[in-house]
Amino acid sequence: MKVTNATPPRPPSLHLLVRREDIDPERLGGRVVVVIDVLFATSTIVRALGAGLAAVYPASDDDDARQAARLRPDAVVAGEYLARTLPDHAPATPLALAARLHEGGELVYFTTNGTRAIAACRAAAAVYAGALTNAAALARHIAREHPGMPVLLVCAGSLGRFCVEDFVGAGHLARALRRCAEYAPTDAALGAEFASLGVEPGAALAGSRVGRMLAGAGLEQEIAHAADCDSCEVIPVLRDGVLVRAAA
Repeated sequence: MKVTNATPPRPPSLHLLVRREDIDPERLGGRVVVVIDVLFATSTIVRALGAGLAAVYPASDDDDARQAARLRPDAVVAGEYLARTLPDHAPATPLALAARLHEGGELVYFTTNGTRAIAACRAAAAVYAGALTNAAALARHIAREHPGMPVLLVCAGSLGRFCVEDFVGAGHLARALRRCAEYAPTDAALGAEFASLGVEPGAALAGSRVGRMLAGAGLEQEIAHAADCDSCEVIPVLRDGVLVRAAA
């Protein structure tokens, strides 16, 4: 009998970046990337596609949004900068924006951090928008559609700063992924998992710096919606530069 000492294959890595500024496009090849901007870009994208929208164009800046809008004259254009709705744009939060959308339409969307992070990750093998609301469905989809591939969770952050709501959201998704398949988490991913354990998501979001700012603007219902964990099956995936709904 021939005896071999073959080393069993190592599980794929599960890594995390705490802000979009740390993205290195040259290192994204062969990785599945999930961008997380809980308050509010990715939560809004999930909600918009769940409301029946056909596609969301994630703009990298306001000029990019305006150019995309010229190519899509029937699209709704929404955006914010520093949590303030941009002039001549629809509101950028999940509930308010969903009320402006129609079945089968398109959205051109620009935010301070989240859409910029998605645009910066286009070199990855696959790019998804992740939120607390779709974490369980997204984890199942990634484990099924990308077996054995390393996963990178990208927290959008806020203008180069760490955001606790994105970190907690990433931890919730990391735990969901590891319930679906075997991954080797880095210390950053483990840290996010630990941060999400035993914390009430609504309290974490409301208590964050961005959450307090949004609550001051009367957006408590929007925060509560973004904290509603695993409440939908919508999986936004980037295809040909736009986010569309993947099969659950």
